[in-house]
Amino acid sequence: MKQFEVPTFYRSPLLSKIKAQRKVADPRKKDFTPSELQIGDFTFLIARHFGFCYGVENAIERSYKALSENPGKRIFLLSQMIHNPAVNEDLTSNGIQFLQDTNGAQLISFSELTPADVVLIPAFGTTLEIEQQLKDLGLDIQTYNTTCPFVEKVWNRSEKLGETDHTIVIHGKHDHEETRATFSHAVANGPALIVKDLKEAHFLAEVIRGQHPQAAFFDFFKGKMSAGFDPKQHLNKIGVVNQTTMLASETQEITDYLRACYMDLYGEGNIKNYMADTRDTLCYATNDNQSSTLGLLEEEADLAIVVGGYNSSNTSHLVELLERKFPTYYIKDATEINGTSVQHFNYHQKEMQQTEAFLPLQEKVRIVLTSGASCPDSIVENVMYQLLQTRYTESELNALLAELH
Repeated sequence: MKQFEVPTFYRSPLLSKIKAQRKVADPRKKDFTPSELQIGDFTFLIARHFGFCYGVENAIERSYKALSENPGKRIFLLSQMIHNPAVNEDLTSNGIQFLQDTNGAQLISFSELTPADVVLIPAFGTTLEIEQQLKDLGLDIQTYNTTCPFVEKVWNRSEKLGETDHTIVIHGKHDHEETRATFSHAVANGPALIVKDLKEAHFLAEVIRGQHPQAAFFDFFKGKMSAGFDPKQHLNKIGVVNQTTMLASETQEITDYLRACYMDLYGEGNIKNYMADTRDTLCYATNDNQSSTLGLLEEEADLAIVVGGYNSSNTSHLVELLERKFPTYYIKDATEINGTSVQHFNYHQKEMQQTEAFLPLQEKVRIVLTSGASCPDSIVENVMYQLLQTRYTESELNALLAELH
């Protein structure tokens, strides 16, 4: 796989070494058990896969390339490059300006842009409508288009589904940048509908079975379907694709549930006439990170820490998995840890919380550790050191770290 040029301050020498060792020992990525790192009284159970994925590294490389290749020019990002505050703050500190926020609200009017400006498309991609607006202004949006190749793969699959008269069902959050972009590309090729979770899939299956009037369907999926959507016509033949940062297992669960609905109605032998096989659209990096998180759940530990941006969909899903077993703290970086107190994000209630004495009192502590696909390894390393500093002086810690080399 391609090696990207990412600024060294995003890297962690310690974690890079662990990742390299696992890659050599398990080149086919079949082993999802965590790496175990003991430092003093702390044992860190580090996810087999975590941190920057292919799409994120590609986006960061192109962003810094745009900066180096365009001195003196105004450089804009359509919206946040990725959902990590440290990365976005670094880009803005280098002079890159955001045109929109994550919800699509305009921060700088497109009318202020000129053909001499540089505009970067983020890793999530963008809608066809915005692409056309930028092209009409004479802007080059391809040279520094950082759309993740796996997002584009979903778009390409949606196009094929439309060509075969399938309605495109998108498993995603309708207000997320990536899903807004995927929806735009999908409706250019056929009817489309956004389903957030299995609960919404259950309602959709009831509509397919004729258990709800059309008015109930339109009310339930308001703002989540293409114009002119006709449930009687457009739910006869579907294909499911996803926002690549959603739980892959949930996408499969939704697909299997809808498939069972069609088999009940029309028989197993006729399923291909009603539902496309779209397993090939699931993002490998999301699968690997989530499989690695399931591997963490096989372990025994005192707590789990997940590091990443609070608006990061893929990171929140790692939290969702780990909190099934461990007290789980979702933090953006080491500054959230202050001695034995931690400030962490409750993604269910969308608010910050503070927990005192979050570290157990016993001598030996086992901590599950992972991060989202947009989180630099250097931030994870700093979290480890901040945890260690709750028990060790700087000199003691340096001595412990020296033993690792």
